[in-house]
Formats: sequence, C-alpha cells, structure tokens
Amino acid sequence: MLALLPLLAFAFGTLGLAGAAWWLLSRRAVAVDRRIREVVEREPEADPERAQQVAEFFGRVGRRAPKSPKELSKLSLRLVRAGFRRPDALAIFIGMRLTVALAAFLLLVTPILMRPNVALALVALGFGYILPGIVLARLAGRRQKRIQLALADTLDLLVVSVEAGLGLDQALARVGDELQHTYPDLSGELRLVNLELLAGTARSDALRNLADRTGVDDLNSLVTMLIQTDKFGTSVAQSLRVFSETLRTRRRQRAEEAAAKTGVKMVFPLVVCIFPAVWVVAIGPAAIKFVRVLGPLVSGLE
Repeated sequence: MLALLPLLAFAFGTLGLAGAAWWLLSRRAVAVDRRIREVVEREPEADPERAQQVAEFFGRVGRRAPKSPKELSKLSLRLVRAGFRRPDALAIFIGMRLTVALAAFLLLVTPILMRPNVALALVALGFGYILPGIVLARLAGRRQKRIQLALADTLDLLVVSVEAGLGLDQALARVGDELQHTYPDLSGELRLVNLELLAGTARSDALRNLADRTGVDDLNSLVTMLIQTDKFGTSVAQSLRVFSETLRTRRRQRAEEAAAKTGVKMVFPLVVCIFPAVWVVAIGPAAIKFVRVLGPLVSGLE
C-alpha cells in the first residue's frame, strides 16, 4: 500500500491537471465563439424611425438651399469616399451643414446662453458651416485608411483565387464575399465592381470607378496595373504577386517613415507638458528659498 501511494498521487494529480486544462480550454472556446458572434452579428440600430425622421428633415432643408454645381460634385465624391451612398445623402449633408451653422448663430446672437455678441455669432456661423465638412473629411480619411490596411490580405486572396483557376471577375466577386465580415469597406467596393460588371460595364471602367470611389493611392496603382495587364495579356497572377510584394515593401517604408517622425512630433508635448513640470521641481525650491532670503533684505532697504 505504501508503494502505491506515489502512483495514486501521480494519477490524481494528472487527472486534476487534465480537468483544469479542459475547463480552461472550454471557457476559452466559449469566449472565442462569443467574440466571433459579436463580430459577425450586426447590432440593430437604436431608433431607425427617429434617425429617418431627422434625415428627412435635413433632406428637406438641403433640397431648398441654393447649390453650386462645382461644389456639389466635390461633395458627392467626398460623401461616396466616406461611405454614404444614399440617393439623398448630398441633400442631407447640405441641410445638416446649414442647420448647424444657423443654430450656432442663433445661440450666440440671442440671450439664451450668454450676452448677445454679433461678432462672436458670425464666427460661430462660419465655424458651424465648416464643421460638418471637417467631420466628413475625417470619416473619409478613416475609411480610406481601413481600405488601405485591407489591401495586403485582399491581394493574397486574389493571388490564391487566380492561381486556383478563377478569372479576374470571379476572383473579385469571391474575395468580396470572403472579406464581408473582416473588411466590410473593401468588400462593399468589390461587390459594387461585380454588380457593375454584371450590368455590362467594361472591366476597365468598373476598375476606374473603384479607384475614383475610394481615393486610395495603393488601390489606384492596383487598378492601373490590372488594366494594363488586361490590355497587354500578361499573367494576372504573376502581376498580382509582384504588386503584393511591392505593396508590402511600401507599407514597411511608410512605417519606417512614421517611426522616424516620432522624435520630431514629441518635441511639442515635451516642451509644453513635461519641461515646465521639470523646471518647477528642479528650480522651485531654490526660487522659494531665494525669495525668503532676499525678501527681508529688499524690504529693509526700502
């Protein structure tokens, strides 16, 4: 019996560790499944009816506002690049911009918040008119950044699809479906290219429309390469592989450039936020002692 005690202890210890490992792995699998469901399943909108009513109000205001054809074309392109493709998106944006500007002007020209100030109200009017454009530009920039970061994986999937025997059109459609949950922005653009091709648009025109809608330089280079490959009849898979390597080299160079700029960008927060605190800690006690010693002398001389 004494000889069996170590074996029993080893067996119980092994079973305990196996049970603990199984329990931890099962909890991890449940957590992973929950995270996947959170990514895949889209949350419903908070109040779609209220949002639709607000959009209709801004749309009515925007449709009655005077418009410039040149400005309308630029705003339409910026809205598309930001991901807003509703037919009335332009009217909603114009109405929102006018409403924000007038609301800022009325808040400062009337005694609601403070004493009326016409000059400050005019400044608020101009800022309220510019603010929606700034927000739209930031949204478009973020979307372009997401599309640019998704290009590397997209190119890998395109190379695999083309080398597996699919044509370029079918490869674009398949990659668009595969990237639906991982990179929804680029997936939507590729799906739109597929719809244009199914509608009878030439491949070169559909690809150029893709580059115009996104405004991403790397995607524009990819479109140019695909059009030239289709025109000259060269291997699409080889061209995509070379472009993928070039894109990754370019991304690494951009990362190195951003790292090199870090030192220069740190100068401003160091001077404004850290150096004053260092000066107070280093020179503060000496300055206090200096004032205490020289203060009575100066008052005695007076």
